[in-house]
Amino acid sequence: MASRLESPRPSVRASAETTVFDDQATFAQLGVPAELCEVLRASGIDRPFPIQTATLPDSLSGEDVLGRGRTGSGKTLAFVLPMLARLDASPHERRARQPRALVLAPTRELALQIQAAMAPLAKVLSLRTMCIFGGVNQNPQVQSLRQGVDIVVACPGRLEDLISQRHLTLDRVEITVLDEADHMADLGFLPGVKRILDATPKNGQRMLFSATLDNGIDVLVRRYLTSPVIHSVDSEQSPVGTMDHHVLHVTNDDRLPVLVDLTSAPGRTIVFTRTKHRAKQLTKQLIAHGVPAVEMHGNLSQGARVKNLAAFSEGRATALVATDIAARGIHVDDVTLVIHADPPTEHKAYLHRSGRTARAGNEGTVITLATEAERRDVQQLTRKAGIQPTVTVLKPGHALLEELAPGTRVQRTSAEIAIALPATAQQASSSGRTGESGGSGRRPRRPAANAGGSTTSRSRSGSSRGGSGGQGRSGSPAGGSRSRGGSGRSSSRG
Repeated sequence: MASRLESPRPSVRASAETTVFDDQATFAQLGVPAELCEVLRASGIDRPFPIQTATLPDSLSGEDVLGRGRTGSGKTLAFVLPMLARLDASPHERRARQPRALVLAPTRELALQIQAAMAPLAKVLSLRTMCIFGGVNQNPQVQSLRQGVDIVVACPGRLEDLISQRHLTLDRVEITVLDEADHMADLGFLPGVKRILDATPKNGQRMLFSATLDNGIDVLVRRYLTSPVIHSVDSEQSPVGTMDHHVLHVTNDDRLPVLVDLTSAPGRTIVFTRTKHRAKQLTKQLIAHGVPAVEMHGNLSQGARVKNLAAFSEGRATALVATDIAARGIHVDDVTLVIHADPPTEHKAYLHRSGRTARAGNEGTVITLATEAERRDVQQLTRKAGIQPTVTVLKPGHALLEELAPGTRVQRTSAEIAIALPATAQQASSSGRTGESGGSGRRPRRPAANAGGSTTSRSRSGSSRGGSGGQGRSGSPAGGSRSRGGSGRSSSRG
């Protein structure tokens, strides 16, 4: 594999050239190997999304890439495809304890989903991949490293633990990816991320994907990316055209009945709360009212999180009640409804939560439940998020609820829920009874049953050098403009 440093691209002045990306380009035309294209085709993925169309030519050629785009824009394949293709073309062999590529992710759920998206693609190239994260016994991870892997998808904490124990080194890493770097900053991982990046070769390819460039992400870009090519596709601040936003003003007593009505409709719903206690409490209340619900928050063990997410992904649970830990780290297809049972405190959290629906070109609905006391805060929140929601004052049984969540309401018996849900959720249901705080505990009145493209901008960074997972079947790629400018390189790497 030719090094980027051995055959540098010519320098081009800023805005000296403009290229319109071909919105009809196929993966093969963008340079993706035929074996990988066949796996994508078999999975129903025929056309690249804008972030993939924009970044693949550069990432496949070995450029450092900075990709900006909202969650659900197709960033996972944007780095997985070039990473696999370049490792397959590399002359270096797999060795024990010395991975050749590294993907850093902020949460266990995101790491697992990157691994799941990568696995069938890596298999056809005979590349080995593995996940590293905390909260589980490290021995299976250590054993996999001893056997040798090509790609490690890891959370920073456990990865640093294994490095300090000398179970792996990063000195043969050819490609490093930071996915959802801004979320890693939000969680306080940047010091560890810097130590990890310092342990990788300086001349390796690096790709960073983030929805925003605040919270210290610009420091990572300047310090670790060499003359990065920047691609912006639908920043996190940009509202999704296929997403409908509604604010429902309810009384505190009516909040739970309205929530039960909405989650009793067909389809997958993610309900967001502010605290772990509230997520646990609300899960109990929904189960007590016949809604198969599972919880997702930081107090759960890894095993419980995996089981609950599987129940939701497989449709055995129709509602996932989560804190903000799931706002980015969980990617489940076909989530049609996101409900902010507790409005978030700031606009970025609103956008991150809402991004669980309307992914990969699909449609989705976002509902915020707000009491009179929360009205002004929610107004400011949506304004900062660039959202103009439809605002409605309503009571349980209002006709709008059927419109927002169409279909026959189904409230299951305790026996049906016991069969459907994992043991952790069943334990939650045992103490979930009506009358708890956060709602009146009344069963809600049930409504009558059955009553274009994005622009991508590309520029060569002028700064010096000092991770929905998968892709859906709908949605169209987009064209855009491309410009390059020369960039310098300083000696500061820390």
